[in-house]
Amino acid sequence: MTTTTNAPEYVALRDSAPPAERTRRRPLRPGRVALYALLVAGALSAIFPILWMISGSMQSLPELLKGDSLLPAVPQWQNFATAWVKGDLAVYLTNSVVYTLCAVAGILLVSSLAGYALARIQFRGKAIFTALILAVMIIPAPAMFLAQYKVLLALDLANTRQGYILILITSGIPISTLIMRSFFASQPVDLEEAASLDGASALRTFFSIMLPLAKPGLAAVAVIQAFAVWNEYLMALVIFNDTSLMPVQRGLTSFVSAETPQPQILLAATLISIVPVLVFYLFAQRQIVDGISAGAIK
Repeated sequence: MTTTTNAPEYVALRDSAPPAERTRRRPLRPGRVALYALLVAGALSAIFPILWMISGSMQSLPELLKGDSLLPAVPQWQNFATAWVKGDLAVYLTNSVVYTLCAVAGILLVSSLAGYALARIQFRGKAIFTALILAVMIIPAPAMFLAQYKVLLALDLANTRQGYILILITSGIPISTLIMRSFFASQPVDLEEAASLDGASALRTFFSIMLPLAKPGLAAVAVIQAFAVWNEYLMALVIFNDTSLMPVQRGLTSFVSAETPQPQILLAATLISIVPVLVFYLFAQRQIVDGISAGAIK
């Protein structure tokens, strides 16, 4: 004789069971433990330099040179004030923010249009044009400084913000165009055909339909180029004669001297200089992850 249990009563008994009885933990395999240990080690290796920089920026010079403690005995908050005033960081940070915003905006506009053309428009010499873009990416940036500077001299744009921003835009276009090309090529053509049947022009289709679909690609390009522009310094040395036009890296070099070393002030200035980058990452981290994930899938 068999007994049956009503479904509602069985579900109630199952849900009332202790969590340990309902779910069994999977045993940790040696391979998984090794993977977790490797990830933790990698995270610590990435975090430790930042922690050391924060600690060093709040230490005195003798304490920093002694190097026997990670935590400062007495935090030297005046290091940040000294870095801000003596390094003219207010001027240099403003310059870097302006250069980064303008350059990234220009790169996004040009590379998205060029990437869409390479993905959708069929024209003679398309393969050669793509190969030329790849060839330009192989050339080291310092090798093009002289030619770029001569062009700026001919256009009367040397030692100007406009000239520097144009150089930054042209330097970031090749790789950004290829990234955007891959995103547009992965989109279905049916959307554009439907827009064309509705009477939309090519530009209307691009800005209203295709560009919103490429938001992950735009985010990936924005992140890559924002960091590249923010950290650029060599071309600024070539173009600018006026130090008031220099980016934030110029302020950091103010504390690099063999005669009067100030490593604690340099660390404080470096910490100040990365604050805008951290703020940008905190506000755009979701778009960054989506862009990188979409790019990896493609």
